[in-house]
Amino acid sequence: MIEQFFPPVNAVIDGGPHQVFLFLAGPIQGAADWQAEAYQHLDRLWKPLNGVLMVCNPRRSDDTWQFQFDQQVDWETHHLQLAAKQGILLFWLAKENAHICERAYAQTTRFELGEWFSKAPDSVVIGIEEGFTGAKYIRHRMLGTKIYASLIEACEAAVKKARLI
Repeated sequence: MIEQFFPPVNAVIDGGPHQVFLFLAGPIQGAADWQAEAYQHLDRLWKPLNGVLMVCNPRRSDDTWQFQFDQQVDWETHHLQLAAKQGILLFWLAKENAHICERAYAQTTRFELGEWFSKAPDSVVIGIEEGFTGAKYIRHRMLGTKIYASLIEACEAAVKKARLI
């Protein structure tokens, strides 16, 4: 079974059999909705497996919830911590789709990748889309770490890691 959670709703640890959290970490502002595609891959890949995959998606599912910076950051931090302890942090570094002049593209993602790779490297899966700016630097700094070139490969690696939890 697979469930998806969006802000401001919190995923809940229910103590059930084989509950795994997977956080979809990567750019939102200026990026195509890669999270929806990832969810489709994860849903297909997880179906034959036992347990519950709790997909934590920071891209809000609709516009009915008014964005509140503090609440969004707190939601993301809480779910990043859950996934680091009991699951997978799937970082997909999607290329920029629309430029936003007021902010550096993927600024939060770049920070979180460094933070969580240093805190919980065994929980991190990384994929980089062709055209993501700064990919060469990230690959160089993550030397020795498997970095996937497609979203489907990154999702497959995340599910494979989740099986071991």
